[in-house]
Amino acid sequence: MIAEIQVLPRPVGTPEDRYAHVDAAIAAITRSGLAYEVGAMGTTIEGTPDEIWPLLRTIHEATLAAGAEGCMSMIKVSGSAADDGPSVQDLVGKHRA
Repeated sequence: MIAEIQVLPRPVGTPEDRYAHVDAAIAAITRSGLAYEVGAMGTTIEGTPDEIWPLLRTIHEATLAAGAEGCMSMIKVSGSAADDGPSVQDLVGKHRA
């Protein structure tokens, strides 16, 4: 399964660290141990449905735990019935330099 999540915390960060709340979300992804890629507009994660679904909640809640007053998370999920859907490499590998 592949998921992409973009967190939109309010505010995005603190006066001292402009992206502190977004960085907290990325730290939660890192702790998961799953393969991921940070992009300019969101982060793509690969894993099983049992790994991905709870992680999406953890990511959202990490922004709030970091001090955001609120957060909207934009989520895209792609999977298959056989749980062998395409990987990030399958989808974008030929476009990479």
